[in-house]
Amino acid sequence: MKPLLVAVWLASAALAASAEPFVPKGDAEIVERLPYRIDAAERARRAALARDPAQLPLAAATARAALQRARVHGDPRELGVAQAALAPWWPRADAPAEAVLLRARVLQARHEFDAALADLRALLARPDLAGEARAQALLDAAALHQLRAELPQARALCEQLRPLAAVPAAACLAELSSLSGQGGAAAHALANLSPGRTVQPWLALMRAELAERLGDEAAAPMLYRLALAGEDEVYTRAAWADWLLARGRAQEALTLLERSPDAEADALLLRRVIALRQLGRETPLTERMRERLAAADRREPGRHAREQARFALDVEARPAEALRLARLNWTLQREPGDALLLLRAALAAGRDGDATREQLGRFLRERGWQDARLAALDRSLAS
Repeated sequence: MKPLLVAVWLASAALAASAEPFVPKGDAEIVERLPYRIDAAERARRAALARDPAQLPLAAATARAALQRARVHGDPRELGVAQAALAPWWPRADAPAEAVLLRARVLQARHEFDAALADLRALLARPDLAGEARAQALLDAAALHQLRAELPQARALCEQLRPLAAVPAAACLAELSSLSGQGGAAAHALANLSPGRTVQPWLALMRAELAERLGDEAAAPMLYRLALAGEDEVYTRAAWADWLLARGRAQEALTLLERSPDAEADALLLRRVIALRQLGRETPLTERMRERLAAADRREPGRHAREQARFALDVEARPAEALRLARLNWTLQREPGDALLLLRAALAAGRDGDATREQLGRFLRERGWQDARLAALDRSLAS
């Protein structure tokens, strides 16, 4: 589902830059080199908005561009830019539809899922909501329900989307089918959405993740490579790196990550640290990642449990702490990657993780999830 949306929660893996404040010694000292620059048009737009903050078209364009940069570059500071642009409408229940949609996306990115869903439900209840806004609200709300493994609710929203946006609705329904024991049929349906040789990057990414869950060792890397042509470059590199790391191909993963212009984004930095650890190489990046995670937890306690659990498990070798954090993450979001992390942590924790393994096994069997990664780790889940 993520590639279908302006998948703003992907940027939530990017965390604060440092645990301690840094004061430059002079105006000429470089504080940080950013992987992108704000262009002249964006600077002019921000200046105009500063002069008249109540211009909704200008505010919406500014917020939309900031959310785009947050997603593409994994920069959480852009979420603050988006919220600031929407300030006149941020607290208003009766805000215009465009402002509500953008507000919900900021909330999604910050893992404030209940608040984001409340916004979207209220928006969809408006009888005069235009078709394009309704389609986006349906898709965003479906994605949030899918994120929490609330598949019937997500499917109902995707069905409502059919007459408004046929291809996104078809992709949405195929993704949900893949999480309901129909992985092969879902893969076929997604492939049929891109006949011929050209595959849109967002669709290639959906197909790559499904191929990985189905254990298709040939298709997954090929599709990840195609997906790299899209805007979700940070997310795609992170997902592909995970595929490589799971197969002991740490050097290939490290090369893939270091080639990104956003190699310092936390989603990629975390995996660089894991790759270096697999290679047995000491690196100062480990401490940098630890500081960023600590800063993020002070700022938003519990909201980055997925990244914290991964760090505890794959870098610090602290299985008990990894299991605690993976359980916390599971209360927030329940996608296949979250289940995989929870099972890995439970297995690493030994007998302390037995109850979690049993609970997760029941959850997966009830929903009919197919995931070769889970089955390979614990054959009891496949029974």
